[in-house]
Order: sequence, then C-alpha cells, then structure tokens
Amino acid sequence: MKIDLTDTTASKINKALVQGRRAIGTPAVGMVLTLVIVTDEENAYDALKAANDASREHPSRTLVVIKRVSRSPRDRTQSRLDAEVRVGADAGTGETVVLRLYGEVSDHAQSVVLPLLLPDAPVVVWWPVNAPIDPANDPLGALAQRRVTDTYASEQPVRELSSRADTYTPGDTDLSWTRITPWRSMLAAALDQVVCEVKAVEVEGEEFNPSCELLAMWLADRLDVPVKRSLSSGPGLTAVRMDTDCGPIKLDRADGSLATLSIEGQPDRAVALKRRETAELIAEELRRLDPDDTYASALRFGVERLNSVPAATVRGAEAAVAKAEQAVALAQAAVARVGEPPAEEAEGKTQADKGESPAKGEPAGAPSKVAAEASAKEATAQEVKKAAAK
Repeated sequence: MKIDLTDTTASKINKALVQGRRAIGTPAVGMVLTLVIVTDEENAYDALKAANDASREHPSRTLVVIKRVSRSPRDRTQSRLDAEVRVGADAGTGETVVLRLYGEVSDHAQSVVLPLLLPDAPVVVWWPVNAPIDPANDPLGALAQRRVTDTYASEQPVRELSSRADTYTPGDTDLSWTRITPWRSMLAAALDQVVCEVKAVEVEGEEFNPSCELLAMWLADRLDVPVKRSLSSGPGLTAVRMDTDCGPIKLDRADGSLATLSIEGQPDRAVALKRRETAELIAEELRRLDPDDTYASALRFGVERLNSVPAATVRGAEAAVAKAEQAVALAQAAVARVGEPPAEEAEGKTQADKGESPAKGEPAGAPSKVAAEASAKEATAQEVKKAAAK
C-alpha cells in the first residue's frame, strides 16, 4: 500500500503510517530499529531495494531522506516536504517513508526525521554515497547509535580511509570493512590449523579498492609483520599470501566467486567467497549495534604504514636508541669525574693544610691517633712527677 503526501508535515506522515497499518490489518508495531538512508535521487532506488531485502532479517522502519536540488534562487527560499508512505508488501516486512526535501528544509533534515523515529528503538544511519567527513558530528548522524558509510563509492577511496581514521567515533563502520568479513574468517581459520609463525604477508587486489587496504591493515595490525600491497586486475580482492616458518599459506580468488585455500602439507580446498550484494552487507551490519573495536584498530593502523617496517621492529629500534642514549649519558658522567681526587685524598689534603695528619679511616676534622697518644703520655708523666714530689 502506498500513500502520497505533498507539501506535508511530520505529524501528517505519522497519521498516514497508522492509517496504512490499519488498512492492511496490522495495527501493532513489530519493528526493531529505525534505518535512515541519506542519499540522492539517482541512488535512492538501489539503496531502498537493499534495505527492503535486509528488512526480512531485521524488521525496521526505513526513512529515505532525499535532498532535492533547487533550480532557482526563488525555489531555494521555498521550503517543502513531500512524502511517500509504504506499508505491507511494498515495504518488505516493515514500513518505508520516502522523504523529499526542498528549499531551506533540506538543511534541517534532522528536524523532519526526529518525530518519525521509532520510540525506544536503536537508530542506524546509512550513507550509500556522499557520506560526510565526520559522520558522528553530522546532524543526522548525531541521532544514531550506528553510522554506516561506503568508502568504495567515494572519489578517492584510499584518502577517504585516512579521513575516516582521523574522525573515527565509536559506532562508525564502513561497508568496505563488511565486504572482507568472509576473508578475515577464512584466514583466521587457516592459521588455526597450523602451529607456525607468520613472517610476511602479501595482499593482492584492485587498485583504489578500500577493502584491500583494510584487509592489509588488519593483517599488519594483528600479526605485527610487514604486509605488501600488490595490484591485480580484480575483480575486487583476489589473493592473500602468508609466508610462515612451516610453509606458505595462500587464499586465491581469481573469478570473484570461488577461492582456493592452499596450506603446506595439506590438499588444496575450494572455498565459497562470492562477492556479496549490498543487501547482505547491510543485514550483517544491522546484526550488531555496538562499537566495532577491531575495525577501529585496523583503520587507525594507517594506509601509509603498509609496505613498511613492522611495528615490532620499530619498537625494538626505539628501545635500542633509548638504551644507547642512556649509555652515552653514563659515559659523559664518568668522563666528568675523571681528574677529581678521591674523597679521602681531598680530606687528607684539607687537614694537611691545617697542619694536621689524620689517620687512615678517620673522618675529616677529627684529632689524629698520634696526637691523642702523645696527650695521654704527657698526662701520665705529669701524674708521676706529682706523686714523686709528695
């Protein structure tokens, strides 16, 4: 069922949703979240189709925000909100509201979306294209617990990854990261089958493919080994090779659907690694709404650190430099003490200047042992003379 509303308000849209649910005989609301899709007219159909397919696993209210471009200065000053309400078979297993914003209201989309959110339900915002640099500080992104972008759709994907790392906030994620979930699972399972140490890794894939960069950064961050990023004609990610002390491990997918896992000493195995549709990616992201710490760690590793010295080697070099600096400081202190007389010699020299001769081991300023004995003998002689006189 579809209900078209022209020059409407959020209140009228809510009434249309209630009217549509009653018309199809489902007055109760059984949805688990609100999915907000921010897109343009060109990509709205594909994004909405993916969201409807994902709603079969996650029944949700889908709000599609389309900011229409005004053609003249007069149109820019006239605000208008058109809506298309879909319920029943036209909206998957949830509800869909397509919002088209004209004029100044397009700059305040959050004011339109806020009254339409499901109460006491999580909010997810997805930008299929033209995602903001800082999704968490975007007016619509600030309403959500989870913010989904797609770096693959940007003009410069690799540079976009660096921007995402600089502005990362817990709750951010990217479909380029979701695309490599099967690869990460398969590589982790392959390493669980052998007892060996990984020495180096090579990731092969298309140029300007952010999924390849993210997989390489994840391997470098987790294994702490040098990771080489090499190019291929695709499609997408094509191969990962790991050199270990017990032989190479290779996961090769040349055709984009079926991969071959090769482990030294074991027969080759065929593995299903089909390139997934957007609906499957969105459905996977909606399964978890908590921050993805693994994605954050891999993203912050940095694209520029690929094909470089591993972090363990860098830390070892830094420790060696610190140790060398400490040794230099100790050597300089020892050189400064060279030529100074020992404390006992300096003490004896001071007493000699005063006409005293301190005994060995006596503290500075104390009477010498010889002088003390002379005084005792003189006192004894005087007592003998007094006794003789008596």
